[in-house]
Amino acid sequence: MAFTKLFFASIYEPKKMAAFRLLSIGKVIQYIFIFITLITIFSFIQFVFGINNQSSSIVGLIEYIEGMAWILFPFAFILQFVMSTLFVFSRISILALVGFYLLKLLNRRGDYRHVWRTAAFAYTVPTILSFILLFLGIGDTIIFLVTHSLSFTYLYLALTYYPAK
Repeated sequence: MAFTKLFFASIYEPKKMAAFRLLSIGKVIQYIFIFITLITIFSFIQFVFGINNQSSSIVGLIEYIEGMAWILFPFAFILQFVMSTLFVFSRISILALVGFYLLKLLNRRGDYRHVWRTAAFAYTVPTILSFILLFLGIGDTIIFLVTHSLSFTYLYLALTYYPAK
């Protein structure tokens, strides 16, 4: 299945998200890393323009950043990629753990690995929404609450399509 089909299905088709539990783990990891790369690129662009905007008021800092940009920017990109990867995988794992117990409450069949794969796709929309809210200047607490509730909602909708025991 192509990345775009997985992406659009994870936005508005919980039944397909539940079916994605049967995808190979390699395909799911590939989807996550493509998504993390896109997140990192947008975050890096925000970082670059944020540095330029913040440093424009201090003349000495501008010269220093321009002189060190060749090492600062690649290091920042790699660091953002690693941190984004750690953040996304930990949030998916925690979401999957909660979803696994929710799966047991719903009396549905499935393993943690199945819920983890579904949680990876359920995390798509909340991540995009968090970037939009961040660019709009919404506070971190509100973003946290909105993205977590949306993640759990998407996961719950997908888990209802798992087979019953």
